[in-house]
Amino acid sequence: MVPSQDQGEAIAFLNSAAAFGGEERDVRTIVTHISIVLLIGARAIKLKRAVRLPYVDFSTAERRLATCEQELRLNRRTAPMLYRAVRRITREPDGRLALDGKGVLVDAVIEMARFDESGLFDRMALAGALTPPLMTKLAGGIAAFHAGAAIAADCGGAAPMAAVLDINERVLAMTEIFPRDDVVRLIEASRAALAAHAARLDTRAGDGKVRRCHGDLHLRNICLVDGEPTLFDCLEFDEELATTDVLYDLAFLLMDLWHRGMEGYANLVFNRYLDEADEEDGLPALPLFMAVRATVRAHVTAAQVADAGAEATARREEAHAYFALALRLLDPRPARLVAVGGLSGSGKSTLAAALAPGIGPAPGARILATDRIRKRLFGVAAETRLPPDAYRPNVSGQVYGILAARAESVLSLGHGVVADAVFDRPDDRSRIADLASSAGVAFHGLWLEASPERLLRRVADRRNDASDATPDVVKDQLGRPLGAIQWPRLIADGDMGAIRAAATRIIDDEI
Repeated sequence: MVPSQDQGEAIAFLNSAAAFGGEERDVRTIVTHISIVLLIGARAIKLKRAVRLPYVDFSTAERRLATCEQELRLNRRTAPMLYRAVRRITREPDGRLALDGKGVLVDAVIEMARFDESGLFDRMALAGALTPPLMTKLAGGIAAFHAGAAIAADCGGAAPMAAVLDINERVLAMTEIFPRDDVVRLIEASRAALAAHAARLDTRAGDGKVRRCHGDLHLRNICLVDGEPTLFDCLEFDEELATTDVLYDLAFLLMDLWHRGMEGYANLVFNRYLDEADEEDGLPALPLFMAVRATVRAHVTAAQVADAGAEATARREEAHAYFALALRLLDPRPARLVAVGGLSGSGKSTLAAALAPGIGPAPGARILATDRIRKRLFGVAAETRLPPDAYRPNVSGQVYGILAARAESVLSLGHGVVADAVFDRPDDRSRIADLASSAGVAFHGLWLEASPERLLRRVADRRNDASDATPDVVKDQLGRPLGAIQWPRLIADGDMGAIRAAATRIIDDEI
């Protein structure tokens, strides 16, 4: 880090009542390698440090002003309520400093609205405060953001990813905390994965999948504002790094969740994102994208060890954890097809969500549920109740046909699938099993059973659910002939943890 200017006077001014008079003067300062954030009352004031680094140059006031303006513009895409204004620090003719005066530019800051830091998603993760509805909202928000982000017609594809791998190799070669043989193995596996998917990445770039993304999309850069997951603090200083395949942008969040042992939430975000975004063609590249994100975090964290003092051991362990995760992601599990059937209220969707993180390559199986397919077919949100006509036999036949076609497509990409449907008709059960055989992947069918009383109670208790089943629907299902069910049966009256364990044993025994 090369400091280029003394910012002491500007910082002292920002800490004074002259800058933000009337505010309570209990100022808290947060220092990072490129920024200084002053928390003053209801404001957060962000100052770029006057540094020149290999990847960023904030060495002059003019550069810092331009970067502040860029940061304001980019972050207002997702968090306009947080990013208020760029404020210029000027030296007036009488020598004093002022905000937005008429004098010479001395520095620049971004004025932000302060938010409750307990709403940062990394803190919520540690506190166990993340929930499926919240992560579903987050996934939908990211999908909408990516859909509206500017397309970079002449960027992306395999070449920029190859450049990232070159940087990773160069930096890891200078890092002493990782065994040399493991570094070679990681780089070779990364390059092999990129070679396998290079044509796909180039095609996606040509199809408009490379956009001006967030660039730094991990849990610490997501916060809760008025109950809504909000992306902030995007990568503002490097257009090249932040202009990426949208799935590489998403991969940072998915990797962060895996690193924290939250594979279930990663799979939930992944599935809800793909419910909204037409990105399934990029599935083969996701393990590579996640591995590259983990590799970057590994060497960035390793570089902090020397200056970490009492935290050195923790930083070293974290760097090793990222490194090990990258290696694991580059050794993906084989694709499989798991079908979860049973009458409404038997717990199919709950079991599907529990099993999916462990099925196939990262971040786990694509869950294809007839409830959600039907809602999409009719162009409504998953929680919107459809009229009875939407459940006519011909419509249900169409829905199961879409399920089979989508499953076939995902399996052809080498990714795992969990099919979540009633599967009360023998023909539908046969078709899904035959599909796995045609795709050359293992098939595991699971049939959930519960007492009629339990089925009726569960359906009656549902709120804001993708299923429209009512107690009357369950009663109708109970009276239908199901034919011979040859899938292993699981009693679903008890604890979901026990049901998941039993299902996992069945799947593992059939491999």
